[in-house]
Amino acid sequence: MGGHAAGEIASRITAEKVEEILSQGGPEPNTEELLQLAVQAANASVHETQKLQAECRGMGSTLTVLTFSGEGDRYYVAQVGDSRAYLLRGGILTQLTQDHSLVWPLYASGIISKDDISRNPRKNLITRSIGTQPSVDADLHAGEALEGDLFLLCSDGLTDVLSDEDISRVLSNGRRNPGHMAQLLVAAANEGGGPDNITAVVIYLAPER
Repeated sequence: MGGHAAGEIASRITAEKVEEILSQGGPEPNTEELLQLAVQAANASVHETQKLQAECRGMGSTLTVLTFSGEGDRYYVAQVGDSRAYLLRGGILTQLTQDHSLVWPLYASGIISKDDISRNPRKNLITRSIGTQPSVDADLHAGEALEGDLFLLCSDGLTDVLSDEDISRVLSNGRRNPGHMAQLLVAAANEGGGPDNITAVVIYLAPER
């Protein structure tokens, strides 16, 4: 979490713990249960570290995870905080996650537009994070994964600058090269001012040849 003590340590612990749990898997694991286990393990690790190390007090991280079933026919997303996951399918961009922030309910209730979120002075006040409390509830979302799907995981450093229309345009014109699309998104956000750290991960489910 930008602006908080040792945020880079919290995010590293979170990523490593989630990867550790998900890579263990097991015989025909329930993917949603495994995701919840990974989120809780990451939360416990960060929370314990910030309690034991004075320089890490108050640290936390957002978390957006994308994984697939063993057969690859379904996708699963776990969400804590205000980073986001998007799906571009058939030219239509859909936000798969909801921001855990004070401002998001204003958008969800129709009081403000999505573009207004990035301009709201309270946009960075999040209501859930990894490690700041002993436990945390993660939102889970699952759906059918189709050939040609494009997934984007990104931090608010990207979405505070680029609108959904901007993101859709870049993903649609990225020549189906995930690395190239991620670079284009980060470059566009930097050109727009880039006031915060910018993270973008793009996954493309290429059709079988």
